[in-house]
Amino acid sequence: MRSPLFDHVHAEVQSSDLFALQSDRMLKVTLGPDVLAGKGTMVAYQGQVQFHHEGSGSVARFVKNAMSSDNQPLMRVSGQGEVFFARSAEHVFLIQLEGDAISVNGSSLLAFESRLQWDLHRTKGAGMMTSGLFNTLIHGEGMVALTSHGAPMILDCSQQPTFVDPNATVCWSANLTPGIVNSMNMRSLIRGGTGEAFQYSFHGPGFVVVQPSEGYPMPTHA
Repeated sequence: MRSPLFDHVHAEVQSSDLFALQSDRMLKVTLGPDVLAGKGTMVAYQGQVQFHHEGSGSVARFVKNAMSSDNQPLMRVSGQGEVFFARSAEHVFLIQLEGDAISVNGSSLLAFESRLQWDLHRTKGAGMMTSGLFNTLIHGEGMVALTSHGAPMILDCSQQPTFVDPNATVCWSANLTPGIVNSMNMRSLIRGGTGEAFQYSFHGPGFVVVQPSEGYPMPTHA
């Protein structure tokens, strides 16, 4: 029986890179060093690969995990082979860290090199009304793969204040400290509100990555 012929755009992308995008929705990691990934994000693998729960590593981080609603449980992926990662057909993009750091919304964290340092940190000024208290801080030298509901947009915060809905915020430069802005006035509140009560406020040398969604499912044809 002859094998079916597929369009070449659906073929595996061959690459010697540790992290290689297969499309804008899927990542391939070629193992050598271990990688850390969000639990449940593996969609396929080839070779001899092991998956293990990645513990907190310290009492302090364990306590933060217990307190945080934004925590993304991690697994350690090791062995020899190729592993494919994706999350609900969300867009995947890569950030190369070179001794710097990013603060990531846990639900957007797909995978990163195990040589990078990570911890949960409190988002200063953020209360329960702004979708959580903690983000994942990642720093060092290595690659990070993130996901976004729709194609992500990078905003430069150095020239003017930038305001972002907390649910649309994917990550930001860790040197930036977000403020919290309440844009709801009493008259608007009495009339039913606008749905835009709180925003993160960023201003300084750095960037924030925004997704074109506030966490709702994107259309499958997007």
